[in-house]
Amino acid sequence: VTEQELATIMLSLQRQGCHNINLVTPSHVVPQTLAALNLAARQGLTLPVVYNTSGYDAPDTLRLLDGVVDIYMPDFKFWKKETARRLSGAPDYPEAARAAILEMHRQVGDLVIDAQGVARRGLLMRHLVMPGQLDETEAILGFLAREVSAATYTNLMDQYHPCGRAHEFPDIDHPLSTEEYHAALAMAKKAGLTRLDKRDWTNMLKRLFEN
Repeated sequence: VTEQELATIMLSLQRQGCHNINLVTPSHVVPQTLAALNLAARQGLTLPVVYNTSGYDAPDTLRLLDGVVDIYMPDFKFWKKETARRLSGAPDYPEAARAAILEMHRQVGDLVIDAQGVARRGLLMRHLVMPGQLDETEAILGFLAREVSAATYTNLMDQYHPCGRAHEFPDIDHPLSTEEYHAALAMAKKAGLTRLDKRDWTNMLKRLFEN
């Protein structure tokens, strides 16, 4: 689509009552997206802009978005270079994610939620807990609590399911266990994180009931 067409789509979403404009994996089209947002803002767009990303972003690119993006929603997938190399082909992912998340938080701060429960501004972190990688989960949660903010809103996701090429990696060729997810929640508490997504606790209770 053209920049004006993208702006028109954003305005249409606003008229339909959407809570935000959610840009999913947009790193490779930041210049075009910025141009479209500029046009949309001139035509009345007022919704918060969400930058939904894997966390593999360059700080130089993120700085172009300072004052434009309202909510950053990155993943933090791996802590160890070797794990990132083996499972994603990107050994520099951990270093890149740390730098990106710090820049995101510098821009927007901790997540702000309004009286209706709708996010308005801030950083919303996601971490998919992987089987056999609790040491990396613990390191990631510690980084968020110590170097970003203890009030970092964090979604600890438990829905890992082996598919695709997972059979090539025996250590992740099985679902996450209930015990591992409980351990991850305990790690978040121990690290000092004070704002876990409510669904994390709901999932924990659901698993306990199922057992």
